[in-house]
Amino acid sequence: MKSAIPFEDFLKESLVGDEESQFNLLKVAFEENYDMPGAIMRAIRVVAEVRGISHLAENADLNRENLYRVLSGNTFPRIDTFFKIINALGLRLTVEPKVS
Repeated sequence: MKSAIPFEDFLKESLVGDEESQFNLLKVAFEENYDMPGAIMRAIRVVAEVRGISHLAENADLNRENLYRVLSGNTFPRIDTFFKIINALGLRLTVEPKVS
């Protein structure tokens, strides 16, 4: 009998090397959880871990330990730090009218 693995581990394994799926995870997190910043930060953390925290920290010009703290979901980054992370992930944010 196969032992079960935690969903987050399965998710990370399925995202390795698949930037389109990583992007889609983040897109859905932003679209569906716009009022839940912790959920958005958890999705960013998953992608960051898949890509490598050290690599992301270097690209974002952030301290690795600080990046771990920011991505923990227990605290939220300053806006400039948030955009450094988004930029280091190769993303940009856009604004659209909310559809009712």
